[in-house]
Amino acid sequence: MAGLVLGVMSSAAEEATELRTLITADDTKGWEAVGRLEIGRSGFCTGALIAPDIVLTAAHCLFNAHTLERVDDSEIEFLAGWRNGRATAYRGVRRSAIHPDYEYHGPTGADHVAVDVALLELARPIKNGSVVPFATDERPRKGDEVGVVSYARNRASRPSLQEVCHVLGRPAGTLVMSCDVDFGSSGAPVFRIVDGEPRIVSVISAKADVRGRPVSLGARLGQNLLELQVALEKGEVAPSEPSKPVLRLAPEGVSTSSSSGGAKFLRP
Repeated sequence: MAGLVLGVMSSAAEEATELRTLITADDTKGWEAVGRLEIGRSGFCTGALIAPDIVLTAAHCLFNAHTLERVDDSEIEFLAGWRNGRATAYRGVRRSAIHPDYEYHGPTGADHVAVDVALLELARPIKNGSVVPFATDERPRKGDEVGVVSYARNRASRPSLQEVCHVLGRPAGTLVMSCDVDFGSSGAPVFRIVDGEPRIVSVISAKADVRGRPVSLGARLGQNLLELQVALEKGEVAPSEPSKPVLRLAPEGVSTSSSSGGAKFLRP
């Protein structure tokens, strides 16, 4: 992966906008379906509704970074529109599904980014007129503008919006982007504006430091998302076995890192 990321860095990225904290109800209008995921006692990630009872996030968020085991679904809670200590809706998780090709290898590294996606079925649908699930779309092309809404370290109490960042490349089924992410941003929805509406085209899987320049890595959707939806419908959601340690990214609360081939990968 390091070589692939380095390869896309040869061309300069377009200018990205600064992160903007969404402080007021007016700021968050239209983004209420993005929420904070409380993951047991290990920290938090970001997720987004794609149906009234389905949250899209990163698969690695569902693992304990120390034991490498799946976190029990009963220990996960989705806080829709979390802002200043309150959520628009609070929901537990009934069950979850990760991509069948995904393997968790610990809190640092960038392997399996392309399939680092998961779906959470909520215990009850969120039927609130202000919380509107997002549609999804095919992954964008190199050079396209995208945006991210996320929670992260030092901005965990409110979501932040980066309206414009760019796709720098699409190696091995992933997206390499100029988006600003940090610990807690894992699972954050990556949006592309289609016909005036934001649609999710990826989720944040990792961040990388390549030759001193920060980039973010996103998992692909498309067929992966369809497979996860089928798995949930069929009830094929049994927890996977823990994997042997290599290198990987974790929810907020874990901040380990590794260097390889000039690129340092972290799970945000």
